[in-house]
Amino acid sequence: MTSPALPDPDPQWLAGLDTEARRTALLDRVEAAYALCLDVHPGLPRPRVWLDLRGRSAGQAHFGRGGLRFNPVLLEENCHAFLVEVVPHEMAHWLVHHLEDGHRTRPHGHEWRTVMRRLFGLAPRVTHRFDTARSSPAPHRYRCGCREHAFSARRHALVRSGRAYRCRHCAQTLVYCGLRELEKQA
Repeated sequence: MTSPALPDPDPQWLAGLDTEARRTALLDRVEAAYALCLDVHPGLPRPRVWLDLRGRSAGQAHFGRGGLRFNPVLLEENCHAFLVEVVPHEMAHWLVHHLEDGHRTRPHGHEWRTVMRRLFGLAPRVTHRFDTARSSPAPHRYRCGCREHAFSARRHALVRSGRAYRCRHCAQTLVYCGLRELEKQA
């Protein structure tokens, strides 16, 4: 594998940035990744960028909306890794989708892995390892025979409307225990 094609941002410099400057750094990184992609596919449309993704996902190539979505909480908490890994990951999806027959490829298939390795010089990792506790709070507690499970408000609402969930380990139906005390966010 070659060395990363995008310059490695200085972690100390990133740590000194405020929220707005980090968002500008993200946009600059998307633009740099886009410029690399243009060398491969000159007709590639420029993606729009939104910082509106919530939950556990760090990023998403959203072809229907015509751009890339990013999780602002995970950007704030993992700025360096986010710029180095997530932006190229999503831009690789954007590029592959716009290649001929790209809409037929598997999301993390051969074409995507090839772009990650050859164009961006990165290992093609499918998932991140960021702590998602603040970006995806799950305050509703459920129990089974072997452990406690945390549900989001959305999943809890599905249970209240009649949907049942079973533990993947012990196969028992999960039972509601109440709200978990949310940790104070400093």
